[in-house]
Parts: sequence; structure tokens; C-alpha cells
Amino acid sequence: MAAAGSGVARRVEELGDLAQAHIQQLSEAAGEDDHFLIRASAALEKLKLLCGEEKKCSNPSNLLELYTQAILDMTYFEENKLVDEDFPEDSSQKVKELITFLSEPEILVKENNMYPNHCDLLGDELLECLSWRRGALLYMYCHSLTKRREWLTRKSGLLKEYLVDGISYLLQMLNYRCPTQLDEGVSFQDLDTAKLLSEGIFSDIHLLAMMYSGEMCYWGLKHCAARKPDVDTGVTGASYTTHREPLDFREVGEKVLKKYVSVCEGPLKEQEWNTTNAKQILNFFQHRSNSRVRDKGREPSCYLAQSVYLCTRTSSHSPLTPWPHLNPPPLDCRLFS
Repeated sequence: MAAAGSGVARRVEELGDLAQAHIQQLSEAAGEDDHFLIRASAALEKLKLLCGEEKKCSNPSNLLELYTQAILDMTYFEENKLVDEDFPEDSSQKVKELITFLSEPEILVKENNMYPNHCDLLGDELLECLSWRRGALLYMYCHSLTKRREWLTRKSGLLKEYLVDGISYLLQMLNYRCPTQLDEGVSFQDLDTAKLLSEGIFSDIHLLAMMYSGEMCYWGLKHCAARKPDVDTGVTGASYTTHREPLDFREVGEKVLKKYVSVCEGPLKEQEWNTTNAKQILNFFQHRSNSRVRDKGREPSCYLAQSVYLCTRTSSHSPLTPWPHLNPPPLDCRLFS
């Protein structure tokens, strides 16, 4: 175990050096100081110091946490730029690069095979953050692509690959933690909170992941039905691209959106979460299931238009249990990009 820990320390230090060099390039290109790049650089400097102190290096979890926090900040800076520019035509390579960065911590744990369960080293919250960030990035990228009709006529197979990867990351994020079992030995002052935890919903982000994945399933059924994937030139990630399992867009979409609507109109009824778009998508799924033809009625709009997506980075929609592991809490912009 000590040898494995030493191996993790060396690899994390190498990755940290590469990330620090990348941050330097980003800072120079930006021409001004950025809060997130400064914070990422500071975390990597601390990581470098710890890797030089043998005693503290004995805990690879601390090192990996520092590296992961730096990556979350660094990639946010670039994601923010992509979103502000509505993902330029040549964005696929940049999206691939960001997903690769966000996949490195998980890959590192797998390669060193230190623990049977990745959560033992990275922790549930960090694993959820990394999966959420990859899924949300692909959600926004696919949203941009669905507005490009000419691209869709030529590359809908690629869109399908991106959607499958994005949905898979979001579902992975939703499944890291098991729902809280409610029994006589567990006491809750707030029954609504107890209901949310029993459904496996531990933060606002878990709820958004349901809506995002449901909407991506809608895009898949609308734009990619009966299309075979094209040869990918760009954005595949690390966890789901070497072996893609078949994904039934309608089945998955119905499952997550029915749960989303149930929760929003149940325990979160007073919080006024919007279910209009989710219900429209569910109607679309039902129509496709019954008639196998394209819906001629009103089409659902993007759940979070770009302006809403940007303004919600620092706002909270409900009193759900936040992720305490990172500061600021889950609706901070690093997790929302």
C-alpha cells in the first residue's frame, strides 16, 4: 500500500506540473488575473509542497483532493468561455481536452488499483462533482449543436455519441451514493428532506442532473433515432467511451423525468421547481411510443437557456442538502459549468 501511495504521489505531482503549465498559458492568453485560475494555481503550489514532504505524502487522498479541486477551477475558466461564446464551430477538441482533465483523477485511482472502491480514495462528493461537470459540459455542448441544422444533417451520429456519453456521466453521478434507508433507527425533523434522501437526491445538482439527462434523451430521440454513430473525431471521455452500452433514450428519459416531476411536485412543491418542460418531454416520449412518428405539437424548450444557466451558478433553488466537501457549496460556478 505504501508503494502504491508513493506511485500516486509521483503521478499526481506530474499531472499537477502539467496543469500548472496549462494555467500559465491560460493566464497569459487572458491578459488579466482570473479568480479561478489564481485559486487553481494556489492549490497546485500547495500540492507541490506536500509532494516534497515525505510524511505528508503518505496520504494520497489529500494529494488527489488538492489536484481535483485545482482541475475543477481550471476547467471552469475554459468552460465559461465556451458557454459565453455558445461553443464555436471548432469546439470539439477543446471539449475533449476538458473532459480528459476532469477524467484524470478517476483514471489515476483505477490505474493504481489501490482501493476496491474509488470512493475510498476520492470520496463520494468529488466523484459526483467530476461526473456532474463532464455531463453538464456535454449537455451545454449538445444544446448548442442541436441549434445547428446543417451540422445535424451531416453529423447526427456524432451528436448521438456525445449525448450517450453525457447521459452516462449524469447517471453515474446520480448512482454513486445509495438512497438513505428510512427506518425506525433514523430520525428526521423534516419529513420532506427525509423523502428526498430516500430517493437518492442529496443536493440541487442531483435534481438538475435528472432534468439534464432527461432533456438529452429527448434530443437523442428527436435528432438521432435510427442513426448509427459516425466516426468520432473529438469529444469522447474516459469512463464511457471505450465500451458504450446501448442506451434507450425513451426508457431512460421517462424514468428520470417521472422521478423529477414526482419530487418537484411532492417534497419540493413549495420551492417552485419548474416541471413544464419535463412534462412536455414526457408527452413527446409517450407520443413516440404510441405512434412512432415525430411529434407535431409544441416542442420542449431547453430547460436552462444560456442566460438562466449563467445566472444560476451562484443561486440556490431549494434547501436540499449541499455537498459540504467543497467550498463554496454545490451551486457554485465550478460545479455548474
